[in-house]
Amino acid sequence: MRILVAEDNEKVANHVANGLREASYTVDIANDGDDAVWMAETTPYDIIVMDVMMPVKDGFSAVKQLRRKKVITPVIMLTARGEVEDRVRGLDSGADDYLTKPFSMVELLARVRALGRRHKGEVHNHIRVQNLELDISMRSAKRGEREIELTNREFALLEFLMFSSPRPVSKTAILEHVWDQYFDSSSNVVNVYVRHLREKIQPEGEEPLIHTVRGVGFVIR
Repeated sequence: MRILVAEDNEKVANHVANGLREASYTVDIANDGDDAVWMAETTPYDIIVMDVMMPVKDGFSAVKQLRRKKVITPVIMLTARGEVEDRVRGLDSGADDYLTKPFSMVELLARVRALGRRHKGEVHNHIRVQNLELDISMRSAKRGEREIELTNREFALLEFLMFSSPRPVSKTAILEHVWDQYFDSSSNVVNVYVRHLREKIQPEGEEPLIHTVRGVGFVIR
C-alpha cells in the first residue's frame, strides 16, 4: 500500500514514515494541509495519516476539502488533542479513524491494516491466488506448504499484484503503489523485482503464476 503522512513536525513525520516503511509500506510526506490536499488529489493513495495541527490548512479543513472533491481515501487523524469533542469533529469532517498522540507505532500499524482491509472489502488477513497465500498481518507468504522469504519491497509488490488479481496492472500503477514520489519512473526496477518474485514463487517445475501482459504490464492468476 502507498500511504501519505501529513505532518508538519519533521521528527514526528520521519518517525511515522520510517515505521510504516519498515512494515513494507510506500510512504510520501506532506508538510502542510495544502500540500496534503494537492498530493491526495493527484496520487492514488491507499490511506492518509493526517495530523490535525498543521500550517496553512489544518487537518480538519484538509479532510473536509478532500471529501468535497470526492477523494474517498481512508484517513486516520493524528493529534495531541484527546477531548471527545475533537474526536467527534475529526470523524464528522470525514476522517475514518482517530489516534491521539503519543501513540504506539504498533497500534498505528494495526489501524492501518484494519482500515486497509475495510476499504478493500477484505474481512480477513489473507489473500490467496491458487495455492499462493499472503498473510498481511504476519507479513509472510507461502506457496502450498513452502514458505517464501520476501524483502519488504517484494512483499509490497506481491501484495499489490494479488489484491489486483485477476486484473493486470501497468508498470506505472506498480510504481505509484510500491515506490515513493521521488522514484525515477524511467528505471527498469519493476522488471527486476518481477523477475525476483518469479524466481521465488515459481521455481522450475512449478506452475507459473505471474504473467506478462504485452502492452499492459503484469498479472498474477
